[in-house]
Amino acid sequence: MSDGKNGFSNFGEFDFKPIGQAIKKAREARGVTREQLSEKIDYAPRHIQAIENEGQMPSFQLFIQLVTMFDISVDQYIFPEKAMGKSTTRRQLDALLDTLSERELLVVEATVQGLCKAKE
Repeated sequence: MSDGKNGFSNFGEFDFKPIGQAIKKAREARGVTREQLSEKIDYAPRHIQAIENEGQMPSFQLFIQLVTMFDISVDQYIFPEKAMGKSTTRRQLDALLDTLSERELLVVEATVQGLCKAKE
């Protein structure tokens, strides 16, 4: 832990809950149950629930596995005051768009254009 002299705050004060909620949101968006994830990563569903809902900090290895698996950008949570590049939502949307056919992309494009036009 830091003594504050090197510019790092006490890691014990870090609120992991927003990242846990982002993991849950991404997991649910992909249609993965907590039990399915549990089997895949070999951790108990209760442990995953504690990470997602209670802000329990996972091991570094599990943290990296989860954010990589669900394309979650943690910069926005760790450095909220900095201007970020792509948010987690944008990265996840990019990943989903990569799975679509050209025809499906045209539908998405028209939908987004309609949303933008409605904002005007």
